[in-house]
Amino acid sequence: MKEENSIRIFDEKQVRTHWNEEEEKWYFSVIDVVAILTGSSVPKRYWSDLKKKLTNEGSQLYEEIVQLKFKASDNKKYATDCLNTQGLLRLIQSIPSPKAEPFKQWLAKVGYERMQEISDPEQSLDRARENWKQLGRSEKWIQQRMSGQETRNKLTDYWKENGVEKSDEFAFLTNIIHREWTGLTVKRHKDLKSLKTQNLRDHMSEAELIFTALAELSTRQIAEAEEATGIQQNAIAGKNVVK
Repeated sequence: MKEENSIRIFDEKQVRTHWNEEEEKWYFSVIDVVAILTGSSVPKRYWSDLKKKLTNEGSQLYEEIVQLKFKASDNKKYATDCLNTQGLLRLIQSIPSPKAEPFKQWLAKVGYERMQEISDPEQSLDRARENWKQLGRSEKWIQQRMSGQETRNKLTDYWKENGVEKSDEFAFLTNIIHREWTGLTVKRHKDLKSLKTQNLRDHMSEAELIFTALAELSTRQIAEAEEATGIQQNAIAGKNVVK
């Protein structure tokens, strides 16, 4: 099964999603959806209470929940309750919300867009650009964000090809690079921006995006020149990025 996690935007709110290529289905973070529909400041508690209620009522929705790993505010991945589109539509019926109908329409749109992206991968880039526009980002910022992502992808491709495989290893190396040029851990940087589950790069300034890209470009160039393999050697390359 190919894993593909992404962020989708509904009403300027982020929804963590996962595309299961084998099943050809979307899965959505229930907590993110509950937060949007209820406006609750503690959606985890709301969802916990709702699960108990549905179970007591004999609902089979609980059996459809799958746990997938998504990034949390500390940049680590944790198992999160998720539902596919069909399950989510059933969940929405259990939550009184004026946003229920708009959210159903949004779900249909996400499904249609995915089919378009499969037939034309370039549309996924267009979709990302549109999401950033909805968040109020300028064209210059968007261009820098996309350019930085390409630089990031080349670095992670190098890591994958040279003995770095686990998600926590990627996070470890990323944190080293980030700390070298900012003096902050990724978590501390997110705390300063009052971010929780959001992607830090989506909330960086143009200058921060530029410095991040330069640091990751330099790290890859150092790693390639030294033929770094494994997490320890690549960590050394990351620590030398500003020297």
